[in-house]
Amino acid sequence: MIATDIDFAAARKHMVDSQVRPNKVTNPRLIAALRSVERERFLPADRSALAYADEDVPLGGGRVLMEPMVLARLLQAAAPMPGEKALVIGAGTGYGAAVLAACGLTVFAVEEDAALLAIGRAAVPAEVSLVSGPIEAGWAGRAPYDLILVEGAVDAFPAAFGAQLVPLTGRLVGVRRTGTTSQAVIGESVGGQLSVLPLFECATPLFPTFRRAPGFVF
Repeated sequence: MIATDIDFAAARKHMVDSQVRPNKVTNPRLIAALRSVERERFLPADRSALAYADEDVPLGGGRVLMEPMVLARLLQAAAPMPGEKALVIGAGTGYGAAVLAACGLTVFAVEEDAALLAIGRAAVPAEVSLVSGPIEAGWAGRAPYDLILVEGAVDAFPAAFGAQLVPLTGRLVGVRRTGTTSQAVIGESVGGQLSVLPLFECATPLFPTFRRAPGFVF
């Protein structure tokens, strides 16, 4: 099947009804955002047919567009609220950032891969500021953030991530890899340190950047 044969609106509705809502995602604002953001726009044209698959979609260079259910459950846990300021780290092509913007947040998103940035800058809405920079540094220029989404897996979260959260009320969600297991987590900044709690197991791939540079401490 080629992309021009796909009813993307129907596929998007099916994604929400069959992948997202049955997996403990009940936030009406988030569900509405997932129904409205055109996920196919955040993929290279030759992969847009995979936009609503129940899996991570390869973007090249070891990067993926995160599985819809995993992203939705992370954002459900983060409880995004209109008017908050969010940072997306490792934003890829900007889909997660666009979903947060559709929830009413002001969103900053940092990405280091030039090819992914090019796709994202053509796709993200005006409410998203997509910037180029090393993802392990976060984006201190507009810190602190009410919410940080790390859109991929890491072995450990750099100290910079916790330092860029609003103390106590700020939330970080992402995926932590331990050995062969990946686990979604939620964290908060306490005394300048990031403290995390487990949410659920998943299979999100590690960021290539963090495979090259192990040894961060959270």
